[in-house]
Amino acid sequence: MSPHEVIGTVPGNSTTFRTQADEHDDHEEALQNLRTGKYEDWPNEAAFDGLTEERGPIKIAVTGNIPTWAAGSLYRTGPGLYKIDTDAGTTFEMSHWFDGLAHTHRFDIIPNEEGSVDIFYSSRRQAEEMMDVIKKQGTWPYYSFGQKADPCLGFFAKAMAAFKGLREPPGEKWHNNINVAVHVNPPGLEAVRNIVGTRKPAGAENDANVLGHRPELPKSIWVSTDNSTMKQIDPQTLEPIGWATQDVLHPELTGAMSCAHAQRDPETGDFFNFNLEFGPKPTYRVFRVDASSGKTEILATIREPSVSPAYIHSLFLSPSFVILCIPTSHFGLSGTQIPWERNLVDAIKPYDPSRKTQWIVIDRKHSKGVVARFETDGRFFFHTVNSFEEKAASDSSDINLYCDVIDFGSHEFIHSLYLDVILNRDSAAKKFYEDEQRARNSLAHLTRYHFIINPDSPATNLPVTPTPDPKNHEAFRIPAPHAGEIPTINPLYATRKHRYVYSLPFRGRGTITDAIVKTDTVTREALFWDNPKGHTPGEAIFVPRPGGEEEDDGVLLSLVLDGEKGKSYLLCLDAKTMAEMGRAEVDFAIALGFHGAHVPSGRTLTRVEGPEY
Repeated sequence: MSPHEVIGTVPGNSTTFRTQADEHDDHEEALQNLRTGKYEDWPNEAAFDGLTEERGPIKIAVTGNIPTWAAGSLYRTGPGLYKIDTDAGTTFEMSHWFDGLAHTHRFDIIPNEEGSVDIFYSSRRQAEEMMDVIKKQGTWPYYSFGQKADPCLGFFAKAMAAFKGLREPPGEKWHNNINVAVHVNPPGLEAVRNIVGTRKPAGAENDANVLGHRPELPKSIWVSTDNSTMKQIDPQTLEPIGWATQDVLHPELTGAMSCAHAQRDPETGDFFNFNLEFGPKPTYRVFRVDASSGKTEILATIREPSVSPAYIHSLFLSPSFVILCIPTSHFGLSGTQIPWERNLVDAIKPYDPSRKTQWIVIDRKHSKGVVARFETDGRFFFHTVNSFEEKAASDSSDINLYCDVIDFGSHEFIHSLYLDVILNRDSAAKKFYEDEQRARNSLAHLTRYHFIINPDSPATNLPVTPTPDPKNHEAFRIPAPHAGEIPTINPLYATRKHRYVYSLPFRGRGTITDAIVKTDTVTREALFWDNPKGHTPGEAIFVPRPGGEEEDDGVLLSLVLDGEKGKSYLLCLDAKTMAEMGRAEVDFAIALGFHGAHVPSGRTLTRVEGPEY
């Protein structure tokens, strides 16, 4: 049997293969589904109501064949509680998907004596302090992503709330709702002195349920969101045990904002992110935390009238550069509109098609600071995919820099993620998507941008590199549903030229992601896992097969909601064929979360030379 043969594939499952010639028709079909309300027959309510935690660990039933080399712990995080009964007898409800109170999950995949695997599940809420405050006060007391303000809140009360939010006392940092991305052993935070808030974990009395087998857990797990605070959770019990702000890494990192998706150098483990400080002169500080020393270096400080503070969810990392991409989602009043609005969504300026996307390329090897700037058509994005480099020519020092991103025509897409739209309350989805341009702007594209960098450029405030047409920077642009949101790749190909992108497309059959697709960036072919109606998948995390020589040699792990039954399951797909290999089912619904990390047990991922594309 070849190493790429699918073993233990679940009978009866199928895939759908599409080519570049189908892109236009499939895109228009997705729009037609939105216009005709096809999503009304795709249930997902179970992921937003009546959710509980299961501290476990509990053993869950496995069907099919999940390979033993996928052993380890899969951490997942995201929102998990949307309704809170208050002391006043009312019910407080979150408005936006992103504002559900944080809930972290862990699936332990453990080889057994029969040559297959046992899987154990546990979960824990991460924002009980916030829940208690809402229960007592009956309202959301701090900043949020998109929580709608109380219409009864008067001018004076709003002003006082803004003033209080700017001066959040350290003790209330425990109340932060941090629920987006999982970071395994991030450098610079391992010293206890760097963890501002600390608690001693209570321990895990129920570990005996794991039948004597225990996964190899990481030293530390941290969860991040789009501000400068990170929360530490115990790798075993999942309870929150600490928090830290970026200024513990470097005293100049005092800004309130950052991005949830920091980047890691796959060779050194160095940690890269930015810190955004608001005020009369908004300032971006791009920094690196050295994994070997734990020390932090600011690579570039960007404080210019032409560079606006914006909502940025992720950034790029290539072998030589950190790339800060500033989309059209600019904050009003130099960012100071956030404390007034008390949420990020309402503080973002209305979409302006004349506003360009800015690209700022920062040297990360030789302390040169900013080495290039570019502009492209004004778009919005949440997630970068990958960035890699190629030598431009044998007789030139120029570098071809490529950046893959999932982007949208405008940031109106954010508004499609309000719960009223997702759950189609009072026909909110119909009202949102009846505007055809807004519907088009809510469908993702996988776009590859190409820039030519002169590494010998001097640091300082370089002008934007002129180009007759911003579209000249686009190598390709693949429309939904042949690509979608929450993209992943084989992690061994980070900062290297990759071919395959795995993502969650939006076909208009549900109100959020409704498929898993493998996109071939060379042939532009798309291979879909044919999920049944009402089965909503989460992020497809790639686990490489040990010794695999091909980029797609591995499996995908995705947490899927069966909306018809109101239950969830951990799905295992063959990353080459997109066929189902196995699943592990629980008897209840798990919230539709955001991101996760697979921590392999008993092995270290090793980068090998990949094929030439």
